[in-house]
Amino acid sequence: MSERWGVLLMAYGSPEKIDDVAAYFTHIRGGRPPSPEAVEDLKERYRRIGGRSPLFEITYRQARALEDHLNDSEERWRVYVGMRHAPPFIRETIAQMKNDGVQRAVGLALAPHYSRMSVGAYIEAAQQALREIQSSIQIGFVESWHLHSLFLKALSERVRLGLERFSPQERRQLIVVFTAHSLPERILSWNDPYPRQLLETSQAVAERVGLTQWRFAYQSAGHTPEPWLGPDLLDILKELGDEGDKTLLVCPVGFVADHLEVLYDIDLEARRRAEELGIHLERTESLNDDPQFVAALTAIVREHSHIL
Repeated sequence: MSERWGVLLMAYGSPEKIDDVAAYFTHIRGGRPPSPEAVEDLKERYRRIGGRSPLFEITYRQARALEDHLNDSEERWRVYVGMRHAPPFIRETIAQMKNDGVQRAVGLALAPHYSRMSVGAYIEAAQQALREIQSSIQIGFVESWHLHSLFLKALSERVRLGLERFSPQERRQLIVVFTAHSLPERILSWNDPYPRQLLETSQAVAERVGLTQWRFAYQSAGHTPEPWLGPDLLDILKELGDEGDKTLLVCPVGFVADHLEVLYDIDLEARRRAEELGIHLERTESLNDDPQFVAALTAIVREHSHIL
């Protein structure tokens, strides 16, 4: 085809360095500056994982690998990265796509499960950018891909590898806990599909791996007065500890890359709580730019491009 095709690969974004945390946090809050105490707490979390999140580099590795896979037969695609809360912002990326002469594109958020507050917000940001820069690029957005067979295959392989970290005796009593980022409970009044899709992914992976004991929990809830979806992973740990369950594999099905919510909230905070409770906790490796995951992204883009 002679048309210029693109992929708008969208991710949450992260601060490039510690000094950028306040601006990043303010952007997440819609321009409302957080308290100095909240900023310092977030800075400390980044310090604990080495000073910054690897999300930016991982997202670009995913983009380059995706582009290579899409162009394995003919050079037709270019993959662009747009972040929601950090440079390069989605608006800047779409402006670049316009300048490059892209005519059609697939918009894909690196979040498998749809919520109006997550994937919906990515799509809204992109649509607003198209209007503001008066672009005629035709973008078809993928709203969810939580049950795509190749995504489930990649996740299932991660769980199988995670199970191998436990002894045969531990595996007999092991519980797998699937997790995802919590959202405010008010999404339930919208009939938002987010909780249902998360359970569907978890159930599908459990069936593929043959799990008989598994749970689902939310994590990384915001510190706001309104209630957030639960149960929280830390509460599940306490419950399992009280019940005498001492082996646990956490599989963060809502995340596709290493970042703060994985490297701090699970690897440091949840692991510390587990150790206090005498629980052996392991985490499945993140998908990042694993070839199986890139194959899933490639299939999703190609399938969606046919309906544009």
